[in-house]
Amino acid sequence: MKIMVAKKAGFCFGVKRAIDITFDLAKESKKGVFTYGPLIHNPQVVGELKRKGVNTTNDLYSSDIKTLIIRTHGVSPDVYSGTSKMGYNVIDATCPFVKKAQRFTKILKDEGYQVLIIGDKQHPEVQGLIGFAGDDVIVADDVENLPDVKKKVGIIVQTTQPFETFRKIVLRVIETAREVKIYNTICDSTAQRVKETKELAKKVDMMIIVGGKNSANTNQLVKLSNEVCAKVYHIETAEEILKKWFKGVDKVGISGGASTPQWIIDGVVKKIREISVRR
Repeated sequence: MKIMVAKKAGFCFGVKRAIDITFDLAKESKKGVFTYGPLIHNPQVVGELKRKGVNTTNDLYSSDIKTLIIRTHGVSPDVYSGTSKMGYNVIDATCPFVKKAQRFTKILKDEGYQVLIIGDKQHPEVQGLIGFAGDDVIVADDVENLPDVKKKVGIIVQTTQPFETFRKIVLRVIETAREVKIYNTICDSTAQRVKETKELAKKVDMMIIVGGKNSANTNQLVKLSNEVCAKVYHIETAEEILKKWFKGVDKVGISGGASTPQWIIDGVVKKIREISVRR
């Protein structure tokens, strides 16, 4: 059985940066280190951080906090304001691409545009962007649920959104708005991973997508793979793989979300090789 692994599978730059920052802090201090919300959307990595003494909190005002790490997805200005009042050490591990989206969002608001954020309203990255966008902000993740917009609209897109969603919503907006300013803030790494995964899925009998079930970009890879491949499985670890999946499979493709560590992907490859030998 041939195993093909997407070259872009695994940690993106922003996630790797945040992981390196946090594990380094864990080595320096064993007490009072917290992340504000899960650092990344991968339960295995969050669990490993906890074993190293880095816990997760949603309470800015906990007396247990000595160092607070801002998650890769970023936070709203209100959160930054809250941390500044507490006097503990704040380490900002926000992905630089998310930081850029936050900066552009504030620019649009300050220039008088109604800000339209293309993305999932419940996603922490979008929740953070909303805080920079002003009172008349609107959010949409599909052209069908796009509300009416004003005549002067500024558009920002969640860094992990599919380009096709971005394109469709932009085309709909320019049908009615008279002035539109657009910042394409989709992460280059995300776009490349999506393209590579979809091309790989066309070439194999089965795709295995590795990553957190709560990861937006991982779920996006699953959805895209399902469009072109008959058998697609979304797993978090190799322990979920079943031998029966591989009946009649000669080529299997593997890809992973931006928050999936290489050691988990390596474990998946190892498990599939073991199954292949036993067939």
